[in-house]
Parts: sequence; C-alpha cells; structure tokens
Amino acid sequence: MARQERAEVTRAAILDGAARAFDAEGYHGTSLGDIVKEAGVTKGALYFHFSSKEELAQALIDEQFSVPGPAATAERAGVQAVIDILHMMARQLVQDVRVRAGIRLVIDQSSKTGIVSEPYTRWIELFEGHLARGQERGDVKPDVDPVRVARLIVGSWTGLQLSSQVLSGRQDLSAETTLMWEMLLPSIVPPRRLGRFRPEGSAEGAATALVAAG
Repeated sequence: MARQERAEVTRAAILDGAARAFDAEGYHGTSLGDIVKEAGVTKGALYFHFSSKEELAQALIDEQFSVPGPAATAERAGVQAVIDILHMMARQLVQDVRVRAGIRLVIDQSSKTGIVSEPYTRWIELFEGHLARGQERGDVKPDVDPVRVARLIVGSWTGLQLSSQVLSGRQDLSAETTLMWEMLLPSIVPPRRLGRFRPEGSAEGAATALVAAG
C-alpha cells in the first residue's frame, strides 16, 4: 500500500473512531485518549492528521455539508432540492455515524458557548439560494422572503431531528420530515404549483442518496 493511501486509510479510521466516541459521549465527554482507543491508532498518528480535538471535531462538523452532493447543484436548484436534501440528511443521521457526530458536536458546542453559528448559517444560505431560484421560476409565492423561510426550515428541522432522536432513536425522522413539508409547502408554494413537489422526497433525490451510499 502506497504511503498516501495508508495515510488516507489512517485518517478515515481516526474520523470514524472520533465519530463513534463523540456520538456516544459528546464533545466534552470525549478525550483524545478515547479517540485513539476507538480508532485503533497511535497518538502520534492522530497528531499527524489533526493538531487538536477541536480540529478533529471541526472536520466532523464539516462532514454534514457533503451530504447534499448533486442535490445542491445549480441544475437541480429549487424547492424540491431543499426537500430532498433534508430527506438525505434524515437517512444519513440513521446510517452514518460521522454525520450523527457532526450534528451532536454542533449542538454540544453551541450549548456551551452560544456562538457556534457557522453551520446553521451555511445551511440557511444554501436553502435561501434554492428558494430564491424557485421563486424566479414561480414555484415560491412572490411575497415569501427566502431568507426567513430558510431560517424557519433550518430551525424547524433542527428541533424535529432532536425530538425524533429522543422519541424514536430517529427511526421516524423521514416520516416526520415528510409531515413537516406537507404542512409547510402550502404556505410557500402557489396552489397551482403544489402538485409539482413531493414532500416525501423525489425519486431523483432517493437515487442520489443510493449513489452516495454506494
């Protein structure tokens, strides 16, 4: 195995081990020693890739922004893309420990400092762009403010996934995400356009999720 390939395998092992540790114990309950043990690497190997626990946590927080993938491209921009992205996030929160850990880390750090806003801002900006594109096409009511709706979506779904975690271990998160969209779409989409959108997620979005998982 080439040196670069070995380094990539080691980095992936560290991220997976850190994700399992953070997901189980949170940021403040996890030490670098816990991560080394969970990842099955030496402390030297960990420090070769990450200079601190904070840097490792940030890498996992950033993982969530790889979930949208093709659903976030300009070609698919619009209301359905936002729906599909949240359904992909719902699936990944159940299936991918890195995404679960990244979401928990955002919540853990925000609850301690109250100033970890960057992940929320990135999601709001992403959704705002999609909604604005939908508005240009006539898929969003002209009197709707894409910024305010994007903030509402992020806030609502953040609370939804937390309550789903408590009530069902997130097993009902996809169904609850569908319900959220069934309630929200009539408020932002003109009645004549409602039939264009699938609150349960589109076939294209599901296919994108399968490709990403493969």
